[in-house]
Amino acid sequence: QVQVIESGGGEVQAGGSLRLACAASGRTFSNYGMGWFRQAPGKEREFVSSISRGGSTTYYKNTVKDRFTISKDNANDTGYLQMNSLKPEDTAVYYCAAGSLILGGILPLYWGQGTQVTVTS
Repeated sequence: QVQVIESGGGEVQAGGSLRLACAASGRTFSNYGMGWFRQAPGKEREFVSSISRGGSTTYYKNTVKDRFTISKDNANDTGYLQMNSLKPEDTAVYYCAAGSLILGGILPLYWGQGTQVTVTS
């Protein structure tokens, strides 16, 4: 079993930045792709971004492209989502997942517990 833990959420004003981290146990990020999803109140969980096992391929939801940057540090079994120019509509619980890259996204296999991101006006 793979354990995935997110951190780095918090409250920030619109236009600000946050960096989310996703840590996996057992050096698992060397074996899996990684992705981020989010779920806002009253909405379905949606795909945000993903990165391939080796980091050579990335995908982004259109509304976050050019504002968010996904990265992966296999040596430390940690993935990141750098979020800049945050907007109130980015407010959600953000979930990290380890899985298999598919065209345009990721097939999640192991989920983290989520971290809250709140962006105020």
